[in-house]
Amino acid sequence: MKLIDLKPRRVILNITPLVDVLFILIIFFTVSSTFLEQPGIKLELPKAASAKPERVEKAVLSISSDEKIFFRGEEITLEDLPNVLQTTMKNSQDKSLIISADKETHHGLVVAIMDVARQNGVKKLVISTKPE
Repeated sequence: MKLIDLKPRRVILNITPLVDVLFILIIFFTVSSTFLEQPGIKLELPKAASAKPERVEKAVLSISSDEKIFFRGEEITLEDLPNVLQTTMKNSQDKSLIISADKETHHGLVVAIMDVARQNGVKKLVISTKPE
């Protein structure tokens, strides 16, 4: 009687599903960490049908409904704005400024701020809106 020679079986651990799950988790955390919110001032932004999301950079200027001006969350005056913008634009690569003005803010103040921004090194102005 001849006995069959049984070779010891090698245990193989298939890690392909583990790699797939880890890859999906990395994608999830990478995408979800890019969502940025603007903290601080409560603004009612005007609505625009052509509004597209823009990535928020460091240079964000907010104007509240009572016409107070905030730059990076700190209140400033219109007289201080040129110095603040010159300092900021020296360190900025794209030299852009995002203006978030409440819809109740007077148009003249927004235009005055845009004029001061252009005179002090801002090359790109972005007016913040929210989609309809």
